[in-house]
Order: sequence, then C-alpha cells, then structure tokens
Amino acid sequence: MNNLLEGIDISVTFKAYGDEILAVRNVDFVLPEGKVVGIVGESGSGKSTLARVLSGLQIPTTGQVKYLGEDIRQGSGVYKGELRKAVQMVFQDPYSSLNPRMRIINAVTEGVLQHQTNDKQLAKEIASKLLKRMGISEIDSRKYPFSLSGGQRQRASVARALTAQPKILIADEPTSAIDQSAQSQLLELFGELIKDGLSIVLVSHDLGVIRYLTDFVYVMENGVFVESGETKDIFEKPKNPYTQKLISSIPGHSIK
Repeated sequence: MNNLLEGIDISVTFKAYGDEILAVRNVDFVLPEGKVVGIVGESGSGKSTLARVLSGLQIPTTGQVKYLGEDIRQGSGVYKGELRKAVQMVFQDPYSSLNPRMRIINAVTEGVLQHQTNDKQLAKEIASKLLKRMGISEIDSRKYPFSLSGGQRQRASVARALTAQPKILIADEPTSAIDQSAQSQLLELFGELIKDGLSIVLVSHDLGVIRYLTDFVYVMENGVFVESGETKDIFEKPKNPYTQKLISSIPGHSIK
C-alpha cells in the first residue's frame, strides 16, 4: 500500500510578544492510500496546526511533508501546478472557503472552471450534480452562504473542495460548528466519499466522529503524538494515560 502523504519530523514554532511557542514538536505522520487517518486531541494540542502544515497552508519550522515520496515544497512554492489539486482542505468555519458575495452554485462552478473545464455550461452542470450529491437542492444552491444553515454551508464547502477532484481531503473539525442532525448528514457524506476511495485526514476533538470514520488514529497532546494505532485498538485498549482519559470521557464507553 502506497503512503500518499507523509510528515517527517515536523515542528512548528510561533513567536508571540517576544516568546516562542512550540505548537508541534518533532512529529511523524503517515496517510496510506485509501485510508482515513484521525488526529485527535483537546483544544490547543496542536492538531489544527499540523493539519495546516499537511495541507501546505503553514510552513513547518523544521521537517518536511511528502506527497507520494516527493517534497511538497518546490523552491518558494508549495503544492505547485497539478499537485495543488491533489490535497484540499475543509475548515471548521465554512466561510473560510465560501465567498459571502457569491451564490453557492457560482462558487462551486468557479471551482469546476478552475480545475476541470473551460466550458461554462458544462461546469455549471458538474457543479449542480456535485451539490445535489452533497444534499444541496437547486433552490438552496442559488442562495448566498449566509442564507444556508451551518450544515448546508459545510457540505457546500466540501463540494467546493471536491471540484479539484483531490486524492486527499484534510478536514479540520468539520462537525464542531454544526448541530447533531447536520453532523449525521455530513458523516454520511464522508462515508460515501470514503467508499469512492478518497483518502482523508480527519482532525477532531470529537471522539465519536473519530471512532466512526477512521482506520488509524494519532493522539496529540501539547504538540506531540503520545499514542497512535488502529482505531479499534486505541478505543478498546488505550495505553497512554492521556488517551485513557479521553476515551473514558465518552458516555457509556468502557475500556477493556
């Protein structure tokens, strides 16, 4: 099995008011092809920073990220050319990827025009089908982002990311800003994308989401991975005290 994405000895240091904050410390990460890998931890653990590094939005202080064995940095650029399409990110706040002044159908059509075809009519047809698959009706697709529910906006942002036909989707806390019903719809959608062969990095503090979707889990605390393993093993037989504390917090869940 090929490793699509690898993080090697990644560290990220931020400077604030003269102090240095080590957000991520010397971590290694692997996403095999066709798998869903979770990064779980409490707020401030460094998981979102690592997600941004893997997506190319954050340059690591030290270490490197490789896509199919090749460094994602080429000179001063990151994920240049066709490689940019391979890895797409879905954010906790869907407004990060949706233009508030653009109707949903137009935002997705713009993505199709950028990544798939120059034919405007064909692009709109592709966008409409993609939004329909995301559970966005034709009527709702003509609305602006502020007129949609949080769950609809998040599914629309997934549609926008999928216009690039990526190999990898990096989802950073995709369910945290939406209600329970919308979460279920989004998780069902993710399940369909996984069946289609999309590889996903799922970043979340929601252990239920991690347990439901992932094959392998990295547990992060204070910028380092304290434990990693197959999802079933992590949830049934956690070894690290921090992991045990996280798992024990799940209502009705007992550690074997």
